[in-house]
Amino acid sequence: GAAPWHDRAVVISRKLLNEGEHIVLSTRTHVKALLLPAVVLIIIAGLAGYLTSLPSGDSATIWRLVIWVIAGALIVWFCVAPFLRWLLTTYTFTTRRLITRTGVLTRRGHDIPLNRVSDVSYEKGLVDRIFGCGTLVVSDASELGRVELRDIPRIEHVQLTVSEELFQGSDRAPRKFDDGS
Repeated sequence: GAAPWHDRAVVISRKLLNEGEHIVLSTRTHVKALLLPAVVLIIIAGLAGYLTSLPSGDSATIWRLVIWVIAGALIVWFCVAPFLRWLLTTYTFTTRRLITRTGVLTRRGHDIPLNRVSDVSYEKGLVDRIFGCGTLVVSDASELGRVELRDIPRIEHVQLTVSEELFQGSDRAPRKFDDGS
């Protein structure tokens, strides 16, 4: 079987796993999601620094404060928020389910049992090919039909690992769950 692979910084809490359930793969979106916020940060900081050098006279201190307050708000909105979304969005495949967790202030989670997954494929555009990532498409038997996990790093490896786990899972005997009765 495929060796378990995951980004060590992404490992979910063991409290989220059931007895006998193990992590097969855990990741977050590719770091390319942070490129635009990094460019925006450089532009905002450069522009704020330049604008800070312009005012002179008695009101210069107030204008500099206004410039940096506006720059700080823009940095929080366009740089810090995307970083936190990236940091707090995780995708974990276990031996039993796909677990997605996302959100900064309001956390959202979604679990799909692997026995409901009918297909796992991937899509890669030109930019994705350059960065070595892509969109993992998980088709399931639910009313949603499919779940797209965008900007997954090492997409071919992830798709192969998940497909292999699904194949191994289909060879296993049906699991018996104790419903407490």
